[in-house]
Amino acid sequence: MGNPAKKTAFELLNIRLFIAFRVTFNLRFYYPVFAILFLDFGLTLEQFSLLNAVWAASIVLLEVPSGAMADVIGRRNLLVLAGALMVVEMSLLSFAPRGNLNLLFMVFLLNRVLSGAAEASASGADEAIAYDTLKKEGIEDQWPMVLERQMRIRSIASMAAMSLGAALYDPVLLGRIAAWLGLDLHLTQGITMRFPLFLTLIMALLTLFIALRMREKDSALGEECLSEKGDIKTALEAMRLTVGAGRWIIYTPFALVAILTGLLFDSFSRIVITLSSQYYRSIHLPEASFGLIASLVSIVGIFIPRFARKLAQERSPLFNLCVMSVLTLSGLTGMVFILPVIGLIPAILVYSSMFLNSFFLSHYLNRITGSGRRATVLSFKGLSFNLAYGIIGLLYSLLLAYLTGRVSVKESMSTGAGLENLVFARSLAWFPCFFILGLAIVLLFAGRRLKDHGEHRTAGGPGL
Repeated sequence: MGNPAKKTAFELLNIRLFIAFRVTFNLRFYYPVFAILFLDFGLTLEQFSLLNAVWAASIVLLEVPSGAMADVIGRRNLLVLAGALMVVEMSLLSFAPRGNLNLLFMVFLLNRVLSGAAEASASGADEAIAYDTLKKEGIEDQWPMVLERQMRIRSIASMAAMSLGAALYDPVLLGRIAAWLGLDLHLTQGITMRFPLFLTLIMALLTLFIALRMREKDSALGEECLSEKGDIKTALEAMRLTVGAGRWIIYTPFALVAILTGLLFDSFSRIVITLSSQYYRSIHLPEASFGLIASLVSIVGIFIPRFARKLAQERSPLFNLCVMSVLTLSGLTGMVFILPVIGLIPAILVYSSMFLNSFFLSHYLNRITGSGRRATVLSFKGLSFNLAYGIIGLLYSLLLAYLTGRVSVKESMSTGAGLENLVFARSLAWFPCFFILGLAIVLLFAGRRLKDHGEHRTAGGPGL
């Protein structure tokens, strides 16, 4: 009698819910106007950079403890908490008062802290519960297909959401649509800027509903679970798991190098994404087009995952590192020239590298990490990413202050650009230099730690 046919990953409820959670949690309708949204509320570019540094810092403080608690008390509970925090943080943004700048800054500060807490709670837990669901069925080899499907669906959803979010932000466009429909509406920027926020609040409520539907029979699966006493749900156990996972990363060279390499690419990709709307303004693109641009990026995200899967399965980690390096450096260098309209191409190169980085790191880390510490290790990854992003955010704020002091008002007027736009344009020239420096440091470190190539082969791809 033959063996019963294996289930496919997408027959499993948790896998479908994992994909849905990833989509709704990350579907932020205000992303195409992220930077200018903060500025139009009345904040400065320096305050915007500082708030994002606070956001990253809150994730850093909560990332690993939340991952450890996920491995001890259950990943589903952390996902429910993430959904609830998203509802609160989006409520704060949606109904933030205008006029009193001090109060406004405090509201945005609280929003950034809660948003960071939500990111920390979700980070690692959603991926861990999905991967262990596959492992329990004996089909963990289907994880690359799940990643591909998840990234493609996210890209398609983002394509629609970004277009809609940017369109709703533009009062002129909405006014024309209202007039065409025969409606007598007087829409201002102060009104329309909240529409993308309201839609994201709806996504937050849906995220919470999805998290509540997830099921988890065991908090950890496999022989490497550190909790052998059953229902241990104490902070002490979480701390022990955290320390154990940290030691495992330090003494597993491939895991350590993979995380360090990933954070380098993630940091530069995210700083570009964070400043994207300001960059689009600099290359003379109308605000109404920001959503279409985000849709274009999402289209790239539909095709990149399949390409990434083939690279992860057929090429070595070193080859994949070279591909990402070429894309990122070419993109960062091209952005320096602030080319009208055509300057969009370098930004897309950086976005493509971001998709590849996310896929590769998830593929390699999940293959070499045991079930009992998977959420914690993935949280360490998230911690390092957000620590690096927070540091870069602070350094970028200092860089802006430095460049502002070196640009005179007369100079900004003679170039025909405002002081803020001129400073922003000059700040882009620093990105390729720092990326090359960071890449050199990572390669030197990797060369010292990865003398034994055996670990590369166990990571699911050919050796170096």
